[in-house]
This record gives sequence, C-alpha cells and structure tokens, in this order.
Amino acid sequence: MSYNPYSLQEKRILVTGASSGIGRATAIECAKLGAKVIITGRNEERLKETFCELNGDGHLMIIADLSEDSGIQELVKHIPLINGIVHAAGISEMILFQFIKRNKLMNLFNVNFFAPVLLSQFLLKNKLLAKGGSIVFLSSIDGPLTVHVSNSMYSATKGAISAIMKNMAVELAAKSIRVNAVLPGMTETPLIHGSVITQEQLNEDMKLYPLKRYAEPREIALAVIYLLSDASSFTTGASLVVDGGFSLL
Repeated sequence: MSYNPYSLQEKRILVTGASSGIGRATAIECAKLGAKVIITGRNEERLKETFCELNGDGHLMIIADLSEDSGIQELVKHIPLINGIVHAAGISEMILFQFIKRNKLMNLFNVNFFAPVLLSQFLLKNKLLAKGGSIVFLSSIDGPLTVHVSNSMYSATKGAISAIMKNMAVELAAKSIRVNAVLPGMTETPLIHGSVITQEQLNEDMKLYPLKRYAEPREIALAVIYLLSDASSFTTGASLVVDGGFSLL
C-alpha cells in the first residue's frame, strides 16, 4: 500500500448529522480512506441514503435525536470504542436580534452546542474514545470571525463551540486526545437553501468571496479528514478556517 498520512485505516469514526450536507460528505470520505464509520442523524430515510454510499463494510447506522439527553445516552449504548468523532449536526434560523425568543434560542443551542458538548462528555465518561483519538467540531466563520445580519443566534452557538473547543483541547491533552474545529464559510448544503435567503441573494453574496463561489461539502469534509488523521497528530486547539478567503477581506 502506498504511503498516505491521511489514511483512516484501522480507525472507527462517529459522524453526527450524517444525513446530509457536510456530515454526509465527511462520512463518505472517511469510508473511502478506510475508516469504519458510524453515522447518526434524526432522518432515517436520508441517513439510509448516506449509508448506501459508504465504501467497504463494517459500518453502523444509528437513528438518534441528540438534542435530548435520552438520545445521547441511547446512542452511547450502541457504539464500540471509536478513534474519532465529527460533530456535524447543526441547524440555523435567521431572525433579527430584537425578535429573538427564548425558545428559539434554546432550540439552536440544544442542537448546535449542548448536543455535541454533552455527547463528547458521555463518550469520555464511558471510555469510548480511544487514546490518541480526535474530536472535531463543525463551527463556522460566522460568530468567531464574521457577523451577518439576522444570524446572531447561530453565530452565538458557533462562538460558544469555538470557545469550549480550546478549553477541551487543554484538558484532554493529558489523555492524548486532540480537539479541534473546522470553520467553514458558506457551503452548498440544505442549511443555506432551506433558509429565507433567496438564490439571487446567495448569488450576490458569492461575489464577495475571493474565489467567487461557495464551498462544496466535500471540500469541508477533506479539512475534517486532516484533523481525524495522524497527519494532524501535533494539532490541537486549532480553528481551521476553510472559507475561500472570505474572512481575509
């Protein structure tokens, strides 16, 4: 076999939010690189579509709602020892700050912040993340680096993820567990096409990017692969920006 520092052979990777978008692309790329993949999500039909695209065998599919503690506990019961986890599940809702309600804010925090943080904690408590393992959060440039009108709730959840990631990286280093985040710019996923933004507005926004387009999910997934692989064995507490140069402007 040819040398490949990004190989995921002999690794088992858990990917949340694998039913679409970046989560689906990440699961598919992990399988191509030899990983045994455990995919989870709330939509059984779409999750099955992802499962059918995974190369190789030994993969698992588990339906779970991670916004509830019971869903996290049920998932943890059914997974073996893993070498890495990718927290790709996420939702967004665009509302001007003055119209934000507590229930909407809590809904976004439950999915985007509490779910990945508490799932990581459950995995560690149950000794299900192997020594030398990798935790990868999908954050965003929106919040940590940039802002957009009407996107304050989403930005707050991603800012919180980026902050706790750094603390986790320091605390878990003693266990030889690395913790990092990928910060994508706008990416061609259902998350942006299911919002109140029109295609015309999206086309205009693309022109603001130095590369004059949005990322494809696979391009973000390959950045995640780096952080899962042994190629990043000395990388922890890092925020890997993948935004086509947008945050430089």
